[in-house]
Amino acid sequence: MKIVLVEDEYSLNEIITEYLEKEGYFVKSFIDGKDAYEYLKKENFDILILDIHLPNIDGFSILEALQKEKLSPPTIFISAMNSIEHITKAYDLGCFDYFKKPFYLQELHIKIERLGSQLNPNEKNFIKLSKRYKFDVQNNELLFDNSQEILSNIHRNIIKLLALNKGKSVTFEMLRDDIWEGEVDNATIRAEISRLKKSLKEDFIQNIRGVGYIIK
Repeated sequence: MKIVLVEDEYSLNEIITEYLEKEGYFVKSFIDGKDAYEYLKKENFDILILDIHLPNIDGFSILEALQKEKLSPPTIFISAMNSIEHITKAYDLGCFDYFKKPFYLQELHIKIERLGSQLNPNEKNFIKLSKRYKFDVQNNELLFDNSQEILSNIHRNIIKLLALNKGKSVTFEMLRDDIWEGEVDNATIRAEISRLKKSLKEDFIQNIRGVGYIIK
């Protein structure tokens, strides 16, 4: 998913950009409102994160100008302006959400995910594993940049178990019961997952010492 961020506070711009890129998004960021507008009116993107007070062109004017061009980008406003007048105007312009600074990056991420699900309903069938990997639940496939990765059955089943439990510990016992039906020791599980990790282009499977593994 491609996100355009327009935020004139340098440090906050960098923090948001770095955070979202780590979450697997492509982020194009701008400090200046005019530069952002020139980009937005001619380039394709999925979500616009927009401050209100910006150099040269403010956020409201950017969105109004885009709408005059028959463009209605899905927009999340972020602003220190907390008056009901500003919030009302943002929603009148059709924004998806309005964040009052300061805010939690995790909350912004949740709203982006929710907006992305509305824009692409089929995405609910996919579990994001890393910047470029995701798991197709419906077809039981691991995808890298939307292309299928060829895996052995055992490696595919390991990925599936970890993906379906993303954010939770998958213990050796769970792996043993689900993948090997109880007929294997921890050393064999470690060796198999080590081979799996070496075959992947990104390292998203984390070891939990003495417990098992997790995809965060």
